[in-house]
Amino acid sequence: MDYNLLKSELSYKYVRSSGSGGQHVNKVSSKAELYFDLKNSIVFNDEEKQKLSEFLNNRLSKEGLLILACDESRSQFRNKALVTQRFLELIEEGLKEEKIRIPTRIPRGVKKKRLKNKRINADKKANRKRPELE
Repeated sequence: MDYNLLKSELSYKYVRSSGSGGQHVNKVSSKAELYFDLKNSIVFNDEEKQKLSEFLNNRLSKEGLLILACDESRSQFRNKALVTQRFLELIEEGLKEEKIRIPTRIPRGVKKKRLKNKRINADKKANRKRPELE
């Protein structure tokens, strides 16, 4: 995957960050918001777009926009780097091929050990009861 082409499709918007910070926070827009239009992307083919839209279905807007925000740092540059890194990790995770699980048999020794432990516990609890007098 060509990360430079993917990064060229991203657009950023900077807004004022919430939280405490004194007089300076009211003047500086340090929160970075990343916008990515999945539907109109030329980086991914139709199959990849379908896979990503299923993976990101709760995060996508009705128009097919993915919006990520970061206001962890006071620095606008650092927030932009963090949100871009988060986006790339999200895309990689969405495109990851899931491994096909091969079902395996439970070994005979494991079954015997489980039944043996079960019998020991049953005997232990049976011995706690009062003896029956006839």
